[in-house]
Amino acid sequence: MGQLLSVNVGVVRPVQIQGREVLTGYAKQPAPGSVAVRMLGLEGDEQADLSVHGGLEKAVYAYPQEHYRFWSTVKAQAGQGAWNQELPPGSLGENLTISGLLEAGAWVGDLLRFPGCTLAVSAPRFPCFKFEAAMGFRQASKMMAQSGYCGFYLAVREPGQIRAGESFDLVPGPREVSIAELFSARMRRGR
Repeated sequence: MGQLLSVNVGVVRPVQIQGREVLTGYAKQPAPGSVAVRMLGLEGDEQADLSVHGGLEKAVYAYPQEHYRFWSTVKAQAGQGAWNQELPPGSLGENLTISGLLEAGAWVGDLLRFPGCTLAVSAPRFPCFKFEAAMGFRQASKMMAQSGYCGFYLAVREPGQIRAGESFDLVPGPREVSIAELFSARMRRGR
């Protein structure tokens, strides 16, 4: 059984990255109370680049809180944060900050059953220049590739409601390929 620590949403906004203006929905903030889960994502959440984020198979992005300490330390080493500074939920651009389920234990087709909805593990998240900009240093993508701390996308199988503090049950799917295996294979072949 896993735990949902935070439900995070954000709207698309323009930001300056490497001297140019780009649209991003990366800045996610914890949502108070219950949030509607629809087939294309969470109510109040937007994605800027639907070629890599969003859609039916990448409607919701989950990230394990267990990796937050790693990113806090890496950011401090890069001069982008204070030592022992805790990152707020949503810092990795995730909709769901979870605990109790890491990439090696998440397999494509596994179901996450929450009290008010059911989500299916669908794909790993791959780092991009927007991730690097949000983290504040150029080696962030390389660090994600080396660590395997990518999180995973979820498809909505049963829409409904979701709220921070809920537990979820993991219902195994076919168990043919894990998120960790998919992520590692793609990183080895150069994305």
